[in-house]
Amino acid sequence: MYDFLIVGCGFAGAVLAERLADAGKRVLLVDKRDHIAGNAYDYYNKDGILIHKYGPHIFHTNSEEVFKYLSLFTEWRPYEHRVLGSVDGQLVPIPINLTTINKLYGRSLTSDEVKDFLASKAEERRPVLTSEDVVLNAVGKELYEKFFRGYTRKQWDLDPSELDASVTARVPTRTNSDDRYFTDTYQAMPTNGYTEMFKKMLTHKSIHVMLNTDYRDITEIIPHKKLIYTGPVDAFFDYRFGKLPYRSINFRFETLDRENYQPTGTVNYPTSNLYTRITEFKHLTGQTHHKTAIVYEYPTAEGDPYYPIPRKENQEVYNQYRKLAEEEKDVYFTGRLGTYKYYNMDQVVAQSLALFRKIIKEDLDGLQQ
Repeated sequence: MYDFLIVGCGFAGAVLAERLADAGKRVLLVDKRDHIAGNAYDYYNKDGILIHKYGPHIFHTNSEEVFKYLSLFTEWRPYEHRVLGSVDGQLVPIPINLTTINKLYGRSLTSDEVKDFLASKAEERRPVLTSEDVVLNAVGKELYEKFFRGYTRKQWDLDPSELDASVTARVPTRTNSDDRYFTDTYQAMPTNGYTEMFKKMLTHKSIHVMLNTDYRDITEIIPHKKLIYTGPVDAFFDYRFGKLPYRSINFRFETLDRENYQPTGTVNYPTSNLYTRITEFKHLTGQTHHKTAIVYEYPTAEGDPYYPIPRKENQEVYNQYRKLAEEEKDVYFTGRLGTYKYYNMDQVVAQSLALFRKIIKEDLDGLQQ
């Protein structure tokens, strides 16, 4: 008898497995795939270069709790991610900053001057409801067309005017020359990769891992008291209210017989090409190798569900599933797919740590009754 059957071996499931095992619970962790670590899975390709199978995963967080927790299972390599955009035939920093504006417009503005410059370009939108509203409010139509509209259409197959404001609100506009993609307090990569971190997370003797396993095939035959589900919430309920839409990505990997390919970890292509971006893994991992590996990303509607699509009508469908989820006895739904929310890795870890505390409190309350 297991105390918990956990479905999905990404961050959401693995963190809960580790915490619950540490608290004395017996845990069975299952995943349909043939590996642990979910979408964060990394491995050495045939040329010996460490790559991320499901696209670049760059760790950053403002949460001391999350960083300290993951530090139990890995050492870190300091890394601040930088992104360039291929715009008007040149590479400029993304998010838009002082350097971006000066390069694009052939100016030499100061920080104060660029504030006035952007204010002169901005188009006031009230209320701010969509991703288009966010960008036009901040930088106006011209920069919106150069940086956001094409990229968003490729990524989501929707115009920014059709997407929730939260999508482009994730990308700030800066009036200084800070060219880091993230400004979080903690920015680092696991020294030996994510898969090694997950291996250490799952070493507890009370955790059993079954890969290549659909939980539906074993849920009736392996006894367990409670279920934690991190898969797509609509699939759990057999799509009763219809399929929730997700975006997926087709990845095209290349190994090149040269030491480096591009000046930063990622280069975005907002208006040109069918792919959204190219990432070169050695920038992220710090690996020294005489060859280099890159990945092109082609967003698609088909394939593994990666990104819940933030739109009002999708949220309304999810809310119907959430009501069903809340009625399930001894079943917990968590993670990006289980709660249909576009979380970063650190947010998923924080969510799992919070759910763990809730479960333990329920246990204690049950004992006291």
